[in-house]
Amino acid sequence: MDTSNLWLILILGGLGTYLLRLSFILIFQHVQLPAYMDRILRLVPPAVFSAMVLPELLVRDGSIQFTITNLRLVAGLLATVIALKTRSVLATIASGMVILWILQIAVTYIH
Repeated sequence: MDTSNLWLILILGGLGTYLLRLSFILIFQHVQLPAYMDRILRLVPPAVFSAMVLPELLVRDGSIQFTITNLRLVAGLLATVIALKTRSVLATIASGMVILWILQIAVTYIH
């Protein structure tokens, strides 16, 4: 594939995504949603986040591993504690990654 075609595809894809998101912002800025709909929509981000993160934390080698040897789960649980204490997304992500790296290094040196 020619690199100019690739750039064109990337730019058009980005522009299309931007315009699609912008359209919802422009449409719904003048529309007052009913209270029940507002409550429902507030649950969407946590549901999507859980659907993306939980499989990464729990599933190893095609099966659920809910054990202390699952380092990603341990790091995720510790990051959850940090999230509850700090209420900072950046602190949560950074600490979770650092904890996971430390655990992986520790396991490497133990074995």
